[in-house]
Amino acid sequence: MVKVTGPMMSLDASGTVAGTVTFSKWKGRNYVRQRVKPHNPKSVMQISMRAMMKFLSQSWAAVTAPDKASWEDKADARAISTFNAYVSENQNGWRNFDAPKTDEAQATNREPDDWTSYTATPGVREMLLTLTTDGNESVNWGCIIYRSTTTGFTPSLSNVIAVIHSELNTEVMTYSDGPLEADDYYYQAQMFSIDGVFGALSTQFTGEIT
Repeated sequence: MVKVTGPMMSLDASGTVAGTVTFSKWKGRNYVRQRVKPHNPKSVMQISMRAMMKFLSQSWAAVTAPDKASWEDKADARAISTFNAYVSENQNGWRNFDAPKTDEAQATNREPDDWTSYTATPGVREMLLTLTTDGNESVNWGCIIYRSTTTGFTPSLSNVIAVIHSELNTEVMTYSDGPLEADDYYYQAQMFSIDGVFGALSTQFTGEIT
């Protein structure tokens, strides 16, 4: 931090010049410093982890009381809340590409719905995904969306762009992906159940942003 006198030919100056240096005042003293942009890393793993974190946080309210209580032992062992235990354990599992679950001691392995259709409809710098299942299962919990600009890609943590919630017995889910640059985009989707069981992957579907 450099202290200055009469900055910019004035008694005071504030703000950024040419996106490179910032003038301000601290404890009554003028100073100038290099402008630094806040660091918000978006590595492929961070995008995937943030997507699951958002899903888990938004889904907690709908988790049943008995399922919430199942996390108490994990919570007590670490002196944290049941919510934090649920998020932490599921996030740790997600790092190993395991599906999340609502009950810590899940004893069943019920599978989610099968796919019936999936489409990608281009818009202005966004793609509207419409995902339809057969609506037979009552254990649907969420859907993972994978995206690539290369056809024939292999779904993995490195290309997860979103984890969206599925209401029980809901047949149609939608997701708006954007903002996107002009390109061809290829997608696959995968359901998972409240038991932490992955369903079948959709086949690849595509849309073009022009």
